[in-house]
Amino acid sequence: MRQLYFLLVLIPLLQSCYKGQTVDMIVHNARIHDMLDTTIVHEAMAIRDGKIIEVGPERQILNKYSATEEIDAEGRDVFPGFTDAHGHLISYAKQKLSVDLVGSKSMDEVLVRLEKYQQQFKRKFIVGRGWDQSLWSDKNFPTNEKLNQIFPDIPVCLFRIDGHALLANDACLKLAGIDEKSKIDGGIVELNDNVCSGILVDNAMNPVFEVLPEYALNELKTKILEIQDELFQYGITGVHEAGIENEHIAMFNEMVKDNTLKLNLYAMLLPSEENIAFARKNGIYQNQNFLIRSFKVFGDGALGSRGAFLKLPYSDHANHHGVLTTPVEEMNKIASVCMELGYQMNTHAIGDSTNRILFDIYKQVFSKVKDHRWRIEHAQVLDPKDFDLFGSYAIIPSVQPTHAITDMRWAEQRLGKERMTGAYAYKSLLRQIGILAIGTDFPIEPIDPFRTINAAVNRKDENNLPDTGFYPNEAISLMECIKGMTLDAAFASFQEKYLGSLTAGNDATFVILDKPLSNGSYQSNFARYTVINGQIVYQAL
Repeated sequence: MRQLYFLLVLIPLLQSCYKGQTVDMIVHNARIHDMLDTTIVHEAMAIRDGKIIEVGPERQILNKYSATEEIDAEGRDVFPGFTDAHGHLISYAKQKLSVDLVGSKSMDEVLVRLEKYQQQFKRKFIVGRGWDQSLWSDKNFPTNEKLNQIFPDIPVCLFRIDGHALLANDACLKLAGIDEKSKIDGGIVELNDNVCSGILVDNAMNPVFEVLPEYALNELKTKILEIQDELFQYGITGVHEAGIENEHIAMFNEMVKDNTLKLNLYAMLLPSEENIAFARKNGIYQNQNFLIRSFKVFGDGALGSRGAFLKLPYSDHANHHGVLTTPVEEMNKIASVCMELGYQMNTHAIGDSTNRILFDIYKQVFSKVKDHRWRIEHAQVLDPKDFDLFGSYAIIPSVQPTHAITDMRWAEQRLGKERMTGAYAYKSLLRQIGILAIGTDFPIEPIDPFRTINAAVNRKDENNLPDTGFYPNEAISLMECIKGMTLDAAFASFQEKYLGSLTAGNDATFVILDKPLSNGSYQSNFARYTVINGQIVYQAL
């Protein structure tokens, strides 16, 4: 009897001591998807010093740990923080500082927006971003005649939504030294009756870049922090920044130092001499949440502006194949630098011809290093005969599903129906290597990851059109898409040991969604909580 009494007293005492293991945070009453096994759902997790200590059943976690902060998820889904595997913070910040032309329905609307902007800011050089003639009644590229009439003396440069074409007025063309005789490798100077129309495509834009005014870094910082807040509202905790200049390295380091940059930022360097020198000096570079170990290369242009380099001519532009914006010899040199430094080579390749060139370059690397994780950004139009080369040479496709939904208005016109079998083919790509790094390419597309999910899973836009989906045979499953935004994105940036899954030892970086995800039609969603390294960076009111 005395022994029974002793046990009845001792067991609660032991349990009390056991629960006395203190952690910083407990998340419970949750549906936690660790993403290592998409069939398993956990109920709770314990977090200490920014790391996950344990994930498991509710009773087990609550009995074992006490925490200074508890989050009752109220039965909501918890995922690793989403990563946008291809975005442009710098470009988006510049767009916010420029004339916003996104969604304009005509050239006349563009002009009205320009005049309102100039009345307010009185710029000496006007820059606008985001026009898309495929939204207009006249689908042809605009000309600069009306720009010249309204702004005869002030240079005006207006970037198309894809960033691969621009419309410049004569004052801008003159400043950049471009006329009807200009010939630029890898670029197109559009002529209208043997006179510059103002449209410049791909490398033909480079002389304009040389004369564009630069925004102050403090202005860029302010806008980047606005974008960061927008990302957090959607549960996005990481971005693969697809191409930065050397000056931006110092800017991001300053933001890390003053603890304003909280995103996990994986930056791809543009292959300038300064950036190559930086990489040679620093090797694989990491400053807390800021990681650099890749170069971004532009292989060709965009399909919308007919700059993507195709094996056969465009269906709606006879004898035109697009342009190769970086010569093969130069791409081989950059590949050698990447091999030397242990860096990725992440190449923008839209057209099937550019993708084929990249396969041949990447093949040489695979023969030496099997786990090089080199990427093709977009992998948008492929010859079906080339699909298996992703698996053969361990190449990671990095795709943006909303591109398919945006481009469906005109993609068949550019390619013809026969070539569409190899275009926006996300299911076929996933079969090759089992990995898809998924992003948005913002600001070209909206940041909203739930539009991305709908585009990948249902092949529909935010209005749930078309009814049957756009080439629905290339849809991927909901969990395949989420994996592309979490674990696959982490693997595609060498961060899978601490990001992309919710398991003991990993960073406590996760999102608690407001609404459950489903395979059904698109519905708006957002984060109830966004947490990075155990710290709440966003909480819905």
